[in-house]
Amino acid sequence: MTRILAYRFSAFGDVAMTAPVFREFLEQNPDVEIIMVSRKNFESLFADIPNVIFKGVNLDEYKGFFGLRRLANELIKEFNPDLIANLHDVIRTKILDKIYRRKGLKVFKINKGKEEKEELTDVWNLNKVQLKRTVERYADVFRAMGFSVELSHKLRPVSGQKEGIGLAPFAQHRGKMLPLEKSYELARILAQKYKIYFFGGGKKETETLEKWAHEIPNTESLSGKLNLSQELRKISELELMISMDSANMHLASLMGTRCVSVWGATHPYAGFLGFGQSENDVVQVKDLTCRPCSVFGDKECYRGDWACLEELNVQKIVEKIQL
Repeated sequence: MTRILAYRFSAFGDVAMTAPVFREFLEQNPDVEIIMVSRKNFESLFADIPNVIFKGVNLDEYKGFFGLRRLANELIKEFNPDLIANLHDVIRTKILDKIYRRKGLKVFKINKGKEEKEELTDVWNLNKVQLKRTVERYADVFRAMGFSVELSHKLRPVSGQKEGIGLAPFAQHRGKMLPLEKSYELARILAQKYKIYFFGGGKKETETLEKWAHEIPNTESLSGKLNLSQELRKISELELMISMDSANMHLASLMGTRCVSVWGATHPYAGFLGFGQSENDVVQVKDLTCRPCSVFGDKECYRGDWACLEELNVQKIVEKIQL
């Protein structure tokens, strides 16, 4: 049994994207075990994947070089890995890589394609092309180790009764988020035909979604009411998820649930479309040459009017939903 120590600490959606890759890689390589080191609250993402051992860490306990050296030593002592997979490639994980190399371990790291992503998001670049998908970049790390892995890029629906539509109207950055009045209007239209469940988190989001649920019949807010494993179970029971380019799209992928995704400043070309999700279920304003202007949606609008989200007609989302 070959034991791979893998690490990716954030962001939530990026960590979630590793899970379907692990599942298919381990099915094709049953003599491999992955130790996934990440933040403690991400554990449920890997709960049902055979041959994955999840190790949750609190990074506040391992600050600076000496803290990371202590973490590296603890992980070696506990798991005695054969190979190291850096699926993050940030300063913190680069330091871990260095420590493990000094100990004689072979380290393989993700190629995030930084330069090609910079070119893709240059507003003056009119020749936009599809870049390698992030899930394939994860798989490449294992391929570099000498393993073969062929990703299916297909959803695996969880069996059972499906009911209702999930709507996750929030995202971490403004450049990824449909204006709330549009999401409200969307919920109002869809609730005439389907039961709508609102997903979100944090105090402000929960207050907003509770208000919506109170005002729009046939809707229910789940924001702040579920832990991660309960949320995943609920998503697996939905007929459909509607999400921004955010973590909820990747949670839907993980549970095999179809997701209609809304994209503003970001674009599926950067490689972050949910595993197994269809490009036909992407909703975006296509005739803006400045898109995408950002990989993560965290930049200010180049034009100043957020046309990529303000001009998006919610009817385009409604049309995608043919249950």
